Amino acid sequence: MTKQMNFTRRGALALGIGAGALAMTPRWASAQSLTLRYGHNNEPASVAGAQADWFAEAVAKHSGGDIAVEVFPSSQLGKLQELAEAVSLGTIAFSHNTAGGIGSLYEPFGALDTPYLYRDVDHLMKVMDVNSPVMQELNQGLIEAANVRVIYAHYFGRRNLTCNKAVYSPADLAGEKIRAVPFPIYQTAIEGMGAAPVPVDWSEVPTALATGVVAGQENPVNVILNVKLYEVQSHLMLTGHMSNAEVVVMSEDAWQTLSDDQKQAIEAASLEIRERATKAIQDNEEKETEELRKLGMTVIGPEDGLDIDAFRASVSKLVDERFGEKYGSLYEKIRAIA
Repeated sequence: MTKQMNFTRRGALALGIGAGALAMTPRWASAQSLTLRYGHNNEPASVAGAQADWFAEAVAKHSGGDIAVEVFPSSQLGKLQELAEAVSLGTIAFSHNTAGGIGSLYEPFGALDTPYLYRDVDHLMKVMDVNSPVMQELNQGLIEAANVRVIYAHYFGRRNLTCNKAVYSPADLAGEKIRAVPFPIYQTAIEGMGAAPVPVDWSEVPTALATGVVAGQENPVNVILNVKLYEVQSHLMLTGHMSNAEVVVMSEDAWQTLSDDQKQAIEAASLEIRERATKAIQDNEEKETEELRKLGMTVIGPEDGLDIDAFRASVSKLVDERFGEKYGSLYEKIRAIA
C-alpha cells in the first residue's frame, strides 16, 4: 500500500496537483446536481472517444439531469498513466483505459489483455461483464488496491499490426522497432511477434511513426482509420493478436458519495453505452478495413499468406514463460466462462 501511495502521489505532481488540492473537498461531494469529470486519451471522432460523450448524455438522461459528466478528450488531463492515477487519487471521477493500463493500478487486471486469450468477441464480453465471476473478483481487488472501480467495459476491437513493409510471420519483424502500449503484457506481445518493443504513449504515436522512431504499431482498425495512421503506414496485417475491451473506471470515493438513485443512474447508463459502443465497433470493423484499402494501405490477411499460427505460437510461448505461473489460475477461470 505504501508503494501504491508513493506511486500515485508522483502522478498527482505530474498533473500539477499539489498537496493542498488533494485536501480540498472534491466537486462531487454535494448531494445534488453533481458535476463529474471524465478524462481520456482518445480523439472524439473515434468510438472510444465518442462513447465517453454518449455516456455523459446517458447519465444526464437516467439521472433526470441530477448528474452532469464533463468530458475532456485527447489527453487534455494527462497521458494514459496519469489518467489512471488521477482516478485513483480522486482528482477526476472517470477515465477509460485498456485492461493492461488498469493493471498499473492492480497488476492482475493486465491479464485480461493477454494475446490470443478469448475464443471470440462474445467470450470477451462475457468475461468483461462487471457481474461475471472474473470481473467481480478483479474489481474487488482494484477497489482495495487503488480506490478505483470498473463500471463497464465495451469491445474495443481486434488489434492488428501496421508497418511500412509487408509482414507475413514473426521472422519478418526481426530487428524492427514496433510501438508497444507502455504496459508489460503489450510489450510481451510485440516481442513475441518477433519485434523490438518500444514503449510510446498514445499521444506521441503519430509523431514517432512519422519520424521513424518506430517502424510500426498495433491497434484496432477504427483507431488506425480515425487517427489517419494510413498517412504514415503503408501495410496493415490482420494479425488479430489481441481482442480488447476498453475499461471505464470510476473513483471509488466518487461512487461512495452517490445516493442509491444516482448509483442506479450510473449503472443504467453504463449498461446502455457498453452495448451501444460494442455494437458500433463490431458493425464497422469490416467496413473500416475496406476503407483503409481504399486509402492506399496494403491489407494482408491469412488468405494472402499471413501466418497467424506462427504468430500465435510465438506470442503464446513468451506469454506463458513470463505470465503463466502468475496468471495461470486466472486464465483457467477466463477459459471456463461459456
